[in-house]
Amino acid sequence: MSIAALLGIGVFSVSAIVSNTAAAQAQAPTAQKSIYYGRWTVIEDKPTFSARGIMYRTIDIAPCGKDFCGVSVNKNGTCGPALFRFLGRRADGTRSLQGHAKWGKEKKNILINTYENTPEDGGNVLQIYIGEGYDFGERSSSMPKFEAPYKSTGAPTCRAQ
Repeated sequence: MSIAALLGIGVFSVSAIVSNTAAAQAQAPTAQKSIYYGRWTVIEDKPTFSARGIMYRTIDIAPCGKDFCGVSVNKNGTCGPALFRFLGRRADGTRSLQGHAKWGKEKKNILINTYENTPEDGGNVLQIYIGEGYDFGERSSSMPKFEAPYKSTGAPTCRAQ
């Protein structure tokens, strides 16, 4: 067989592999979208934060392995510590999440509620509560140590490992 014929077979084989790979990538399922995924920033114009609360001013929520996690975003946009983790199956649109979150060096309970707003009203809102219990509506020892509403401000760039 001539060199030209061998080269022709090689080019055909490489182009077949490339087009099969491109077709497979086009058919690959995309990552599940979630009402929680994104960069979330406190809605208030001039919020005040404690030393522990400042970690919650801006949060990126994104998949982390089979779960999804909230990661603190520092003022300069760099990624801070992972704050909380929820099971991936909970990212399906459940409107209320309960779990545990980092609060300084401690672990506290976290409650996250979501509310649908129209795009004119800023879109979806997250309401995050952190404290001892989950019944944050009562005047008791379970009052939240932190509570804030969040608006989506774009795609997440920080991810937990």
